[in-house]
Amino acid sequence: MRNYENLVIVKPTFTAEEIQAAVKNVEEIITSNGGEIAATDAMGMRKLAYPIEKSERGYYHVIYYSVEPSAIAEIERRFRINEDLLRFVTIKYSTNREVTAWNALVEKAKKAAATPAKEEAPAEEAPKAEEAATEAAAE
Repeated sequence: MRNYENLVIVKPTFTAEEIQAAVKNVEEIITSNGGEIAATDAMGMRKLAYPIEKSERGYYHVIYYSVEPSAIAEIERRFRINEDLLRFVTIKYSTNREVTAWNALVEKAKKAAATPAKEEAPAEEAPKAEEAATEAAAE
């Protein structure tokens, strides 16, 4: 099995639930073809370099996985006929140096997936601190 990375861009007109369903569909395509997903990284809504299908923005999602090389053709074929995706790119990691980089990316994605829950609590406290500062300035 080889290591791969897929970046998919989902249409921005979808609701949050529809975006998650589209991402789950992409993951299902990979696993149904014998792939093992190592990590995912939701990069969020971003501006595109150029308009695609009259869309200026897109929801970016990266999936790191291992699969047999023979399954890539079928995975990409199913991505091409998926109308929820604006674009996708598949990157193969084959040399030892590339596999080491892939492992580092997987670890980084796993850490990023674990940290947002911890970051949300201080973000909620920040407005309270700002309110206290404005109240103190008003007095």
